[in-house]
Amino acid sequence: MKSINKPRRCLTISVLTALSLIAIVPGSFLLSSAASAAGKIGKNRNGGLHHNKIAFDLSEQLHQKNAGSLVNVILQLNSSPSGQLNALLRSNGVRVKGKFSSFNSYALSLPVSVVNSLATFPEVEFVSIDSEVKTLGGHIAHTSGTDNVRSMSSDGALDGNGIGIAIVDSGIYAAHTAFKDAQTGLSRIVVNKDFTGEGRTDDPYGHGTHVAAAAAGSGIVSSGEYIGIASRANLLNLRVLNSQGVGNVSGVLSALDWIMANAGSYNVRVVNLSLGMPAINSSQFDPLCRAVRRLVDRGIFVVAAAGNNGKDSSGQKVYGQVHSPGNEASALTVGAVDTQGTDSRGDDTIATYSSRGPTRSFWTDEFGVKHFDNIIKPELSAPGNKTIFAESPGNFILSQNPSLDAGVSGNDTRKQMILSGTSMAAPLAAGAAALLFEANPTLSPNLIKAILMYTAQQLPNYNMFEQGAGELNVDGAVRVARLVRTNLDSSTALGSSLLNGSLPSQQTSISTANGTSTFQWSRGIILGQTYATGVDLMTKYQKIYANGVLLGDGVLIGDGVLIGDGVLIGDGVLIGDSAMLSNGVLIGDNILVSNGTSMGSGSIFCATGVLIGDGVLIGDGVLIGDGVLIGDGVLIGDGVLIGDAVLQALNAMVSGDATPSMQPVTDNELDYVGF
Repeated sequence: MKSINKPRRCLTISVLTALSLIAIVPGSFLLSSAASAAGKIGKNRNGGLHHNKIAFDLSEQLHQKNAGSLVNVILQLNSSPSGQLNALLRSNGVRVKGKFSSFNSYALSLPVSVVNSLATFPEVEFVSIDSEVKTLGGHIAHTSGTDNVRSMSSDGALDGNGIGIAIVDSGIYAAHTAFKDAQTGLSRIVVNKDFTGEGRTDDPYGHGTHVAAAAAGSGIVSSGEYIGIASRANLLNLRVLNSQGVGNVSGVLSALDWIMANAGSYNVRVVNLSLGMPAINSSQFDPLCRAVRRLVDRGIFVVAAAGNNGKDSSGQKVYGQVHSPGNEASALTVGAVDTQGTDSRGDDTIATYSSRGPTRSFWTDEFGVKHFDNIIKPELSAPGNKTIFAESPGNFILSQNPSLDAGVSGNDTRKQMILSGTSMAAPLAAGAAALLFEANPTLSPNLIKAILMYTAQQLPNYNMFEQGAGELNVDGAVRVARLVRTNLDSSTALGSSLLNGSLPSQQTSISTANGTSTFQWSRGIILGQTYATGVDLMTKYQKIYANGVLLGDGVLIGDGVLIGDGVLIGDGVLIGDSAMLSNGVLIGDNILVSNGTSMGSGSIFCATGVLIGDGVLIGDGVLIGDGVLIGDGVLIGDGVLIGDAVLQALNAMVSGDATPSMQPVTDNELDYVGF
């Protein structure tokens, strides 16, 4: 570990083959000039290199299609469209399918031959495919520590009351008792909107209802066995996935654009995205990632599922398969825990299917060289294996897998179903964030993210790419959040006191059938491509907790280049930014396999910032991909995964790992209000 004010050497983040390095040097000016003339190169950024405006996968698709065939794209602008661009958008064959005012973006259908013309306009930032987006398919409130904090609010019940959680998913079956307020009897679904074009807001697919109940189910059924984390939060049902569980980027952007315009009216503080697509384009340019960043900058906490592609069809571990928008640095990305069906956390494991980092989305420079993001993801993990929450009657998933009905009730408005995946883990973190906002409405998304990581439990024998900071601990997070000063703002001095009072004992105890289970907090946070530890993270104000910045802004990474055999070109140096982090915060040297105590304790998995290139084996001998899968789920043309990778993800959602996290408990058909 290094103090942030001490520079050190590190390996860096980009890859070149020896062949591409040779090709760059002699013709660099010629290549740069030719590329710029073609209009495909963006403005100067990224350490002096220019970026291609046409997404890599879109460019590949253009070569495979006839010039007159149509392609659906997302057009992102960096300024208002000029008259010439508006004329092009009104020209023959171009159709504007949607406009996202908050993100200065458009959804277009246009001939292949026109795509490169878009890139010639200086106000065009990036053009990418309007890809398909799909679902990512014990007593959770007790084992997560939520039951410990139910009484910790001014009105005597910390339950998310008054906080809006937007569920961007496949719809919600509104008649289910899980969404009825246990005290008033009224529905807590305050908005129902469809962005699929199907003209309905219920849940024929069956995913969104389960997700919404995990975040904010009432617990009325089976004496509170299936209560969500924020049981009285308001829900906004924003339907972007159709009857088969499929949507597209433009539909999700429409929902996020709506949130930007209407969040204040419904006190939307949290957005849950249990969906995703292959993370091809760098989060700097991916339209979903950029939209998420805008929401977070505004003060809205965004949770994303990591994905269910943590192993291939043969059961081999796979790294580098975190999905978009889970690859976005400002989002809290969540992996799945298998609780082994017990309240005790000593036997918890990371689910085998949970997608592992680092993020392998990339941008290409003017020479065609890929620059990978390589961010540590997920940042947090939560129970997600064989969870039981609300069922939408007759849904598509259940029709294909009838055994997923938990057998809790014969009443459609009280039925529960069993699902597994990071999709189920993410809403637990979303519900936790709602509780933190209720406990302290002045918190920023970055500070909530830091608190959730700092108070998490490190699971032994898992590395940071698998579990992030560890497993969700609602008890510890709420205890810290309640102490955070309410007068923090952009003018607060770095290193000022963060809390009113002393930091609580950095451990949590949960009562179980066999006694009390006590575990230590991780006492660290993920910072982009590295991590930090130290009590100052929770006792002193850090500038990275403000809106409009990233937690990873606390460190600076040099621009060295790593080529095939591990030769370092340039001088990549990791330096703590003294303007963002106070003294006493320690920056990590390596990605570690945890020993189950605290972040920073354990054995070395690989160096921080180390390049994980195509075909390179690291750590425990597993292959890390670059976001483009060949064979084990082929990624082609329009960005849709086909083959084993999709089947693996669906199988994870339906089957899960062997041990149920929750056991079915028969409902007595009486509404339970005793929690």
